[in-house]
Amino acid sequence: MGEGKGQRVTTTLDPPHPGPSSSTHSVKRRERASVHGGAGLPFALRRASPLATGGCSHVGRRRAPHWPLPGGGARERLDLGSVGLKGRLLGLEAEEEAQAMVLALRYLGSVCGLARRGFPGGFSAACAPVPGKAWMLCQGGRRASTSSFDVVIIGGGIVGLASARALILRHPALSIGVLEKEKDLAIHQTGHNSGVIHSGIYYKPESLKAKLCVQGAALIYEYCNQKGISYKQCGKLIVAVEQEEIPRLQALYERGLQNGVQDLRLIQQEDIKKKEPYCRGLMAIDCPYTGIVDYQQVALSFAQDFQEVGGSVLTNFEVEDIEMAKESPSRSKDGMKYPIVIRNTKGEEVRCQYVVTCAGLYSDRISELSGCNPNPRIVPFRGDYLLLKPEKRYLVKGNIYPVPDSRFPFLGVHFTPRMDGSIWLGPNAVLAFKREGYRPFDFSARDIMDIIIKSGLIKLVFQNFSYGVNEMYKACFLSATVKHLQKFIPEITVSDILRGPAGVRAQALDRDGNLVEDFVFDGGVGDIGNRILHVRNAPSPAATSSLAISGMIADEVQQRFKL
Repeated sequence: MGEGKGQRVTTTLDPPHPGPSSSTHSVKRRERASVHGGAGLPFALRRASPLATGGCSHVGRRRAPHWPLPGGGARERLDLGSVGLKGRLLGLEAEEEAQAMVLALRYLGSVCGLARRGFPGGFSAACAPVPGKAWMLCQGGRRASTSSFDVVIIGGGIVGLASARALILRHPALSIGVLEKEKDLAIHQTGHNSGVIHSGIYYKPESLKAKLCVQGAALIYEYCNQKGISYKQCGKLIVAVEQEEIPRLQALYERGLQNGVQDLRLIQQEDIKKKEPYCRGLMAIDCPYTGIVDYQQVALSFAQDFQEVGGSVLTNFEVEDIEMAKESPSRSKDGMKYPIVIRNTKGEEVRCQYVVTCAGLYSDRISELSGCNPNPRIVPFRGDYLLLKPEKRYLVKGNIYPVPDSRFPFLGVHFTPRMDGSIWLGPNAVLAFKREGYRPFDFSARDIMDIIIKSGLIKLVFQNFSYGVNEMYKACFLSATVKHLQKFIPEITVSDILRGPAGVRAQALDRDGNLVEDFVFDGGVGDIGNRILHVRNAPSPAATSSLAISGMIADEVQQRFKL
């Protein structure tokens, strides 16, 4: 958690950067006119009035802003309509009047969207908030209460932001807010994602995972084309390097066909060499529909869509309590229209009618806060990546994956190209000693006690003891990981790799030690439980599936809450 009050977040996309391959897709956005030649001006005046409930500031709804005048002078209200600036500035000195008009032009530039992406460094550079301050977003939208919403989404990752976007596009008359505990959006599972657009080949036919992944991949490609977000449809090879793997590979191929994955084919050694000249293998599944993208960029685009049509995002809001209001707020015109009170660690409150939680690594704790069932419990698994040195990147062209072993819960170490041209190798899968423990020695006593006492981890360890020991060994010794990688690309040596980033996966686990492999959505009973939808388990490929998941969540919200 950052210091200071809950604050608005400004989200945008950096200009799409072409990848190293000619297959990179990037659709140019329409050129936007600058406002009155103001190419050097920031987009908007973004200082907002703090909430009455503790100083939080919200974003996303157009309202007549109060602008502070130089020297702490009196504020004059300006109403900004769809056709221009209404009202007058009275009693200002010439210098103050000029500055106020500049601020007005900046605000109009943001609301009308005429000058977006017109600044060096992109939208974020132009609108970066000052630490400790509450700032208005470059926004459009409608007027609404700054502390009360019809629907609140808890969690500013890719699933939460996609769901917020889907809900507001489907129900534009509703006031909808997103609460995020960090100062920035999409920085945990989304921001540490490998970036693969999965095809849907791995998952059990007719499962939600399979259906949502296949549908979601198509939607992600379509969305990136519409928004001008760069991606590469670089394909994937799932390679059998041992004779005993071939039956599993063929079964996986049949599963992919059942799931409706596009353009799958089984290929032999000579075709493997054509696709990946340095890769060895006996047989492989060629999956050309697999791609790569920067999911944090996609998530920020979802947030921008959400805010542009009136949605609100409140960052630095770590939820500590969810309860029913005991009485109407004093002087409230809404009475008990917003009966749920969501309180953060600083005592600030937001009220709403309904709640959707997409809390990722904290989904079980948020469910428990609301009085709902905490099971399945979340167990964090850290995945460490290695990096191929730049001079060795020529060894890998697309994604190269091993044949998964159904006895073990993870896919195994693989080769993953990135949009910036780097090559990630990994990840392993080891228990993290903290829910956001990206480093080996990150530790939380509470997280560890939860894992040992409340989850089925001990049973999982006994069921997969040899696998777990092997993963720990590979995490400690690079040579062990390189030995595995050499099964696919023999030219790789220890001197060719560097230690890279890590991610933490929120793995749902039942009390019997079984991994919960499919998406889980539930609510509860009672006054609060009937007003909450929990997204309890959204495992990989949740990023690929995010748009498809958001559609299903919007359907469920509409049905449960009778919107």
